[in-house]
Amino acid sequence: MTTLLSQLQPTAQDVINAAHHLKGLVHRTPVLRSSTADEMLGAQLFFKCENLQRTGAFKFRGAFNALSQFDDEQRERGVITFSAGNHAQAIALAARLLDMPALILMPEDAPASKMAATRQYGAQVATYNPVTEDRETICQRLALERGMTLVPPSEHIHVIAGQGTAALELLEEVPRLDYLFVGVGGGGQLAGSLLAAKAVAPLCRVYGVEPEAGNDGQQSLRAGHIVRIPYPRSTIADGAQAQALGPLAFDIIQREAEGIVTASDPQLVQAMRFFAERMKIVVEPTGALAFAGAQHAGVDIRGARVGIIISGGNVDLPRYARFLAD
Repeated sequence: MTTLLSQLQPTAQDVINAAHHLKGLVHRTPVLRSSTADEMLGAQLFFKCENLQRTGAFKFRGAFNALSQFDDEQRERGVITFSAGNHAQAIALAARLLDMPALILMPEDAPASKMAATRQYGAQVATYNPVTEDRETICQRLALERGMTLVPPSEHIHVIAGQGTAALELLEEVPRLDYLFVGVGGGGQLAGSLLAAKAVAPLCRVYGVEPEAGNDGQQSLRAGHIVRIPYPRSTIADGAQAQALGPLAFDIIQREAEGIVTASDPQLVQAMRFFAERMKIVVEPTGALAFAGAQHAGVDIRGARVGIIISGGNVDLPRYARFLAD
């Protein structure tokens, strides 16, 4: 097994370099406005729509940035990862574009649409029980057996740098943001967004938003060290069902973040319904975290310019319909 992990801490310059590297390969997603949202929150909101990114989520940025660093031997042997869905799809497409094999370990209860899309992009999918089995242990064993390179969803210098390019684009397009809200699962997007803000908008206050049932990051910041929680199966935000932040991401978040707040499942559904009814866009529960956090987490954003990263839009349509009908 080889692994594209580095003991070096990613930097703001790594995010800038990733943006140059990814130019023309990722979509420069639109920034949408909503006068209704502005009135509701008494602020100016700017929505970065990564639900319209390739594979339907911001994850493609980090996946392609990481896989494009492979040498010839690594490309021949291929890539392996673990993911509930969005990173899975991103790795699968990036591997197909770079002509390499991909093996994805997914929880057996992952959304059917995400599992199907991962296979359609050309990756092999293996499943595991997220309650009784450890995905990282399984992935490491499979990587050793097959000689594949492990690229985890967040804890990786090139993944973190690539994920940060979404915030970099937003901050360049909309200068002088006072706040930026970013969803948190494994912490890679928040870490990359913090580095992007450090590079181009150092006065912007950046908050992470986790599901209430999976607030390991919030607990970690309060404790001053990484806190690992049981698998948060109960939240509808399947893309944020992480049990702990990784050391690379946590170090950046602990040093740079204003804080991590939470949103409840009903608040996520309310945000999804708003996106569908008022902005005419499909957003998955995890993708709605940032907006729900800005609405309900008690941060006083009145009169401010606020960035919201909509991280993804991959949701099974029957499940999505049930959310909106409730």
